[in-house]
Amino acid sequence: MSVTSVLFGNSPPKAETDDHPRTGIIDIGSNSIRLVVYQGPPRLPAIRFNEKVLAGLGRGLAATGSIEKSALKTARVALARFAAVAREMECSTLRTVATAAVRDAKNGGELIATAEQLGLKVETLSGEQEASAAGYGVLSAIPDADGIVGDLGGGSLELVRVRRGKIEDRVSFPLGVLRIGPLRAKRGKVLERYVARLVREAGWTAKGQGLPLYLVGGSWRALARLDMELADYPLPIIHQYSMTAATITRLSRTIPQLSKPRLKAIPGLSSGRTATLADAAALLGVLMRQLGSKTTVVSAYGLREGLLYEHLKPADRTLDPLIVAAREEGRLLGRFPEHGDLLDRWLAPLFTTEPPAMARLRHTACLLADVGWRANPEFRAERGVEVALHGNWVAIDAPGRGMLAQALYTSLGGDLAAADPVGRLASPAAVKSATAWGLAMRLGQRMSGGLAGPLKRSSLADDGVSLTLTLRSDDRGLYGEAVERRHAALATALGRKPVLALA
Repeated sequence: MSVTSVLFGNSPPKAETDDHPRTGIIDIGSNSIRLVVYQGPPRLPAIRFNEKVLAGLGRGLAATGSIEKSALKTARVALARFAAVAREMECSTLRTVATAAVRDAKNGGELIATAEQLGLKVETLSGEQEASAAGYGVLSAIPDADGIVGDLGGGSLELVRVRRGKIEDRVSFPLGVLRIGPLRAKRGKVLERYVARLVREAGWTAKGQGLPLYLVGGSWRALARLDMELADYPLPIIHQYSMTAATITRLSRTIPQLSKPRLKAIPGLSSGRTATLADAAALLGVLMRQLGSKTTVVSAYGLREGLLYEHLKPADRTLDPLIVAAREEGRLLGRFPEHGDLLDRWLAPLFTTEPPAMARLRHTACLLADVGWRANPEFRAERGVEVALHGNWVAIDAPGRGMLAQALYTSLGGDLAAADPVGRLASPAAVKSATAWGLAMRLGQRMSGGLAGPLKRSSLADDGVSLTLTLRSDDRGLYGEAVERRHAALATALGRKPVLALA
């Protein structure tokens, strides 16, 4: 067993040359049909392919009880393409699941028969299964989630209570975004009364008091993207973006005043979602009042990721998804597989007073320390910022991304000032801590040449006065001019005197 296997709870896997198997999920929803292909570590596989078709299977379902012929035709074309793509990508596993529209429609069997003709075996999820998958999806990306998950689809709304890594109560309502329009079109507070009755009869009234509402579903994510644009938010990452009840009320008033060209110009907001923004905002406002929730947290992960998470081994579920993803990224883009874990162990003695949450971010930064080595030397620091801010990370909020960006920016040669837009995401104290991490990472990488041996044979110590780098006598040659400068820079940042000791 390697040294890092003993020292870290999330033990690093051995370097691999073979790719992980690919897993595909075709999600037949009430609003869209989507194929997502995953590949990578089981705890948090990367998305290799993602395509959706807005088929609108749930459109008109409330009025007729059937899926419209035009929607069935669109669905057939989409399923044929997705089956072909999955086959070409050689997915080792392919699951096809259907939710509310197919479940509720009188002619849902037609779509299932079409899928089976294409070689797809359709699992029609019950409302409870759909709710469970949504809850697990949020837990897969926000392990410490404590609140209510709300998954808004085209044909239904699922609510799930999540706490301590588990799902508890769950319920499904016929409140999909494609069913809300007719209720809002009626005079008076028809939608409010209808939602209040459903929530009350299910025993969920005020169940979200003091708890966040985790938002899942394309329509609510689109709502968040709109708010990010209107608020000039500096980070175009939807996952773990937060909105208050007051924000939802403001959006409900603002949406009718926005022109189609204005909405079309918003990055990441598809034209297919703009038509449902007002309905999604109206339902969210009503639901928050009935549940008693005052804040929302957007989750980029939902039903599909929950289906993967449900089938993980218990030991895999306990792994930190941020550490797993960063370690895999470092393995793929760095020079030496164990470098990040060893680097974190090497510099950890300087930061023993940091709380676990900070140590976790520092570990993540070390795992990503080598991701910029292939970049043009003039842009390595900027590459570090890009990886930190725009990487597909989960279980990390915006201030955490800011700290990660600053650490990588500094370690890859950026100056000591806050990288843009880090200063708008993290506090000055957090930026200062991350800068110190970056300087320590820079020293470790330069001294060791990125290799394991020198890191294992040397150590750092801080006694409050001196910052001592201890090398073996036969490693004295490693302490060249560049290493000396970086040693001095780190010591200065920490208010210490640089000292070299030989053992």
